[in-house]
Amino acid sequence: MNPEPIGPDIELQPAKPSTAGMTTKVVKGTIWTLSGLSIPIFFSLFATPIVTRLLGAEGYGLFILILLIPAYLSFADFGMNIASTKFGSAAFAEGSPEKEAKIVRTAALIALLSSLPFAAAMAIFSPTIARVANVPPDRMIEASFALKLAAIVFVINFLNFVFNTPQLTRLRMDLNILVFSGVRIIGIIATPIVVYYGGGVTGAVGVALAVSIITLAGHIIVSSRLLPELIGFSIDRASVRPLLKFGGSLVVAGIAAVLLHHLEKFVLTKATSVETLGYYSIAATFAAMLTLLSGSIVQSLMPAFSQLQSREDGPALNALFSRGIRLTLVWLIPAVTFMVLVGWPFFTYWFSADFGRESTGPYYIIIAGLFLNVLAYFPYAALMAAGRSEIFAKLYWIELVPYILLVWWLASSFGAKGAAAAWSIRVIIDAIVLFYLGNRVANVSYRQANIGYSLLAAFLMSLPIIGLIYFGTLNLPIIITAFVCAAAYALICLKKILHADEVRWFLAKVLKRDAG
Repeated sequence: MNPEPIGPDIELQPAKPSTAGMTTKVVKGTIWTLSGLSIPIFFSLFATPIVTRLLGAEGYGLFILILLIPAYLSFADFGMNIASTKFGSAAFAEGSPEKEAKIVRTAALIALLSSLPFAAAMAIFSPTIARVANVPPDRMIEASFALKLAAIVFVINFLNFVFNTPQLTRLRMDLNILVFSGVRIIGIIATPIVVYYGGGVTGAVGVALAVSIITLAGHIIVSSRLLPELIGFSIDRASVRPLLKFGGSLVVAGIAAVLLHHLEKFVLTKATSVETLGYYSIAATFAAMLTLLSGSIVQSLMPAFSQLQSREDGPALNALFSRGIRLTLVWLIPAVTFMVLVGWPFFTYWFSADFGRESTGPYYIIIAGLFLNVLAYFPYAALMAAGRSEIFAKLYWIELVPYILLVWWLASSFGAKGAAAAWSIRVIIDAIVLFYLGNRVANVSYRQANIGYSLLAAFLMSLPIIGLIYFGTLNLPIIITAFVCAAAYALICLKKILHADEVRWFLAKVLKRDAG
């Protein structure tokens, strides 16, 4: 007897899954993922100012630092979060649920064995880590204990990103997001409550621990419903070598990547203070909202690209790649404009005048880098799906030494603005290189049609930013100009930039939710 499906009209174990309607599945998965990432941010907009006021800038900076330190060891799962998705997707495309289940269990075991030594070291040497991170002496005990809790979160989160694989391979982003974001929202709400009643930084990290444990339980339950074979103890010995080979390259890349992605924060703390890190982190967090949609798309694209590449369907792969970038450019340009306009008022009136003064400059600089960084998600996903993880190992290590020198100079000389500038310069160069490698290695490329109209549309959306620079502050004429330019921009996109079939497809497949 076949197990009952979790959702309507969804077969849990198709013999040979079809790639028909892949674009529709990716878009629907993207919408779910975007919603699941956006709703927690909505709650964070209310919770974070409360937490910053309760902890103070220094306490909030310490909280961010404690959660950031495990991020420096994000390679410690031996790349199994991505490897399980890639190889699990290939097994799913072959119609082999037993193999898929064994791959997930094998990846989970590798991630566990690989991450435990790092977690143990983090817990044992937590006082030393706190001293190296320039934590104030009166907060050393609190920071040390919180780091021990963060070490546990560190391991459990790795398992979360492996046991959600059956949801990703089936593009069931709805289920993945319901588990991940549902529990996360509860954690966001609980954090200021715990801090208010005296939990402090330790209590806030304790909430993160509870969230990670509940999330893992949810992923195991949901994934085992989609893939009943998941419950078991055997592993796929034949997959160990490919998983380790793929993941090994990610480890080599990851050691450099954690420095590339987070070095400016650590240098900023050493060169200035934990308080400055708090200002910078708020700016970086709000700016990162730009990556939500592309990050959501990539979570669906990774298994989709893997399935298309395993079937050697090059035209469908390139069509999906190009459509994703085209649609991303359409929303990205006005999104950047409006995020620039609301930056200073948001930091000033939602947080405080200090945040408005200290966070706005770094925020604008990070936004500039993120424009290209958002687009780089697409060649990144194509290269990973092609199994070419070693490319990132070479690329990141080549970038590392020049970036260390750049970030140390700029952050030491110009504080938070310098750290933001160093980060943006690196990601812009990185994006250019990834698009080149995507074309040469993964055979994916994008060319902008109607370039004249595209430039005109982009110019229109730049006018409000030019007005902001001229007047020095947001005012009513700039707001009116922004909405008028947005209306003209939308008209140009609909008539000259988007393909007619894309407009019809969007209305039919997304708004009406027709089958793909």
